[in-house]
Amino acid sequence: MIGVSDSAGSAGPTPGFAEWIFPAEPGTVRSARCRVQAVLEQWGLSAMSDVTTLLVSELVTNSLRYASGPIGLRVYARRENSQPGSVLVVEVSDPLADPPRARTASAEDEGGRGLELVARTARRWGTRRRHAGKTVWFELALPG
Repeated sequence: MIGVSDSAGSAGPTPGFAEWIFPAEPGTVRSARCRVQAVLEQWGLSAMSDVTTLLVSELVTNSLRYASGPIGLRVYARRENSQPGSVLVVEVSDPLADPPRARTASAEDEGGRGLELVARTARRWGTRRRHAGKTVWFELALPG
């Protein structure tokens, strides 16, 4: 892991903001899952851990497969103005500007289902260009 920022501190289980930068190398997907799982537990959101880490795995794997530079990962809570409740936002960034493309996987394909999984599981998801690459993000509704 290259760097980390966590504004949640020891304030307890209130969701905050956590950010990490990982090198594009083997082991990054596992490290990303572990970091997200730990911060969700710290924020009292263990019930969201399985689905969140699954989707993080898919997006970080895509970044590793296609990009060659550092991979950024952010997790934070945001209150929705136009809709009731709050959401957990997860963002995965890499230096490749090309947006990901969903593809239709056949029953025999070993891969190609990650973005479909994100689209079907997340409340919303999308991509945006950055000055040096792109960010793929998704939102999950927070309980309560």
